[in-house]
Amino acid sequence: MTHEPHPRPNPHDKNSNSLTNGTIREIDGKGAIYFDGYWIRHYDVPQNEEVARRELIEQLTKRVFHHTEPGINTPSYKLKDARTAYNRQTDSRRKRVNAAMLAGALLNRGSDIFNIIFELKQCGIEIAFDNELLRECEACFLEAFELGKQVLHYSGEEGLDELWGEPLKAFYMPMADFYESRYIKIALSMTAIDQIASKLTETFANHPNFAGIGARVTAYARAAKLESETMKTDPAIFMVWPEFVASGDELYHFEARVSGDEHTNQCIARGMELVREGKKIIEWVAFARVPMPKTARNFIERCAQYVVAMKIAQVA
Repeated sequence: MTHEPHPRPNPHDKNSNSLTNGTIREIDGKGAIYFDGYWIRHYDVPQNEEVARRELIEQLTKRVFHHTEPGINTPSYKLKDARTAYNRQTDSRRKRVNAAMLAGALLNRGSDIFNIIFELKQCGIEIAFDNELLRECEACFLEAFELGKQVLHYSGEEGLDELWGEPLKAFYMPMADFYESRYIKIALSMTAIDQIASKLTETFANHPNFAGIGARVTAYARAAKLESETMKTDPAIFMVWPEFVASGDELYHFEARVSGDEHTNQCIARGMELVREGKKIIEWVAFARVPMPKTARNFIERCAQYVVAMKIAQVA
């Protein structure tokens, strides 16, 4: 990676065509790394890979359940029961849920096994690469990843395959490579946040009843991108998180100016629903650090339909 400590460009300048991914600079007092058009908060790769890998797999396992549908955080000791129920289920909708519950058990089992392996190593016990425990750990993560493709985000909007693959990547990858993959995902998520924010601003740009909303959308998108790049262990979170929450509240509680016409007010109410929906989607993307393309695409289509409906209403 190329280190350039002194220049201070715009941290989200998408016109930096001469830059290569992995370029590191100090920007406004923070280390930043460039990936796919964005300057992202940079973190040093931990020196102790074994400890870092164990902590990372534990955190990523919790993270999967935090962002996915409820009821699937099956303890690893219930793996046999979860598999039996999955194999017996014949109804497709119910089998999907059983698959999610089995995926949860497998993910927890893989994480538990990895913790045991770590503890054994700490006791000075050598674990060979072809050790049965390691093979079982790998198999659990692999199967959890495959079954995890059927699991939905807690909103019910779409699946989050990437989340189920993260513990597997942490198991396989050198820490430096895992951190790089994290930056790539954050850049994709920032792109999605910008697309949603841009569409929201564009949708209401020429609507006098929504005057002032553009600034709130911009502020929230900026805060969401900062939230997506900041690790929870970073002291900067005590500045980033309050800004993210407060700017989100300001956007969600924006009140459009009503008119005397009932039909126009109905359109305004629909517009407010779009604003709040857009706020939630930006929040989901920032939290999960996953672009959620299906959800974003559907939202952008609804915004376009709303603009057409408003034009028809104005003509009428």
